[in-house]
Amino acid sequence: MAVTRLLALLCFMCSVAQAAVLPDDRADLMYHSYQGGGVSIDGPAVMLRKKAGQAVSLSAYYYIDTVSGASIDVVATASAYSETRHEKRVGIDYLAGNSILSANYAQSDEDDYKAKSVSFAIAHDTFGGMTTLSLEAGLGDDDVGRNGDESFSESVKRYNYKLGWTQVLSSSWISALNVQVDLDEGFLNNPYRSVRYRDNTEPLGYGYQSEVYPSTRNSLAVAVVNKVYLPYRAALSFNLRHYQDSWDIRALDAELEYVHPFSQRWTLDAKIRWYSQSQAEFYRDLFDFASQQNFMARDKELSDFTNWTFGVGASYRLPGWDFWPLAKPEFNLQWDHIRFSYNNFRDVTATDTDVGLEPLYRLDANVLRAFFSVYF
Repeated sequence: MAVTRLLALLCFMCSVAQAAVLPDDRADLMYHSYQGGGVSIDGPAVMLRKKAGQAVSLSAYYYIDTVSGASIDVVATASAYSETRHEKRVGIDYLAGNSILSANYAQSDEDDYKAKSVSFAIAHDTFGGMTTLSLEAGLGDDDVGRNGDESFSESVKRYNYKLGWTQVLSSSWISALNVQVDLDEGFLNNPYRSVRYRDNTEPLGYGYQSEVYPSTRNSLAVAVVNKVYLPYRAALSFNLRHYQDSWDIRALDAELEYVHPFSQRWTLDAKIRWYSQSQAEFYRDLFDFASQQNFMARDKELSDFTNWTFGVGASYRLPGWDFWPLAKPEFNLQWDHIRFSYNNFRDVTATDTDVGLEPLYRLDANVLRAFFSVYF
């Protein structure tokens, strides 16, 4: 707590020479689609941001997320499913000299999971606008249920803290260092997911029991972002991020992105991202017997795996509108292809092999995002 107060105090005490700027007024309509691993996720979203006077900016966001299909986990122990999630967010930014103070509230609702969160942040420009320091704190309160079981009710408390330092290093190079700490406590596993263990009395040679997770998870992520603007109006970004948590997961990802404007209206971009993580200490694809450990997990996202993302995108600035001269309409389209390679999570749908020797699971996914934005 003392460190947090000191960082906030430093943000306020830094000398100022150039005022911060509120975000632009804009309206966005988005469609998002994910297809991969037997799962389909898609839905629309709408976002609006508008200034109220010279010092206040208000924002609102609404998203409908429809999930359906049968992932590899569901195929093994349950039937296909379909559910809809509604997410709402509201926020306010207040400009005070060289600082922007922000507050945000978010709420997400689905049949078996309710989540609420609130966050507060400050961003402060100093040294003539060459340096920006930011600090954010958030609190989340989730309620976990289980469809078909009215007696099941659990909760999760989430606390997150973010610290950022952005520095203009030259006329063409901006770098940022971001640190995030997450503290979670409560029911942290999926109430539908199971682990498998060897059991010669079962026809498949193994049985299933519910996962059991620790009730706390603490994590730290450190990211370095570099953006270089090239002489011919293009830009190159390189991002590096390290993650570790109290479940013994270690992860590293690197991303390279190139943005190139081809005219006054067209801008194209391409990116490549690599991600790798180690497994949680209590994860195993196949346990030796039932209740082998106090904590047991078989969630593939807690396994040892890597993935590659290849993405391309395009944006087109539409001609202005006579009926709204101040409006600047723009259309954006982004497509990502993600290839997951799991190093110790096996495909249990392959029943013609020995138990524990099934082929390792592979997954290809496609993500499509389409935006129609109006700046005004």
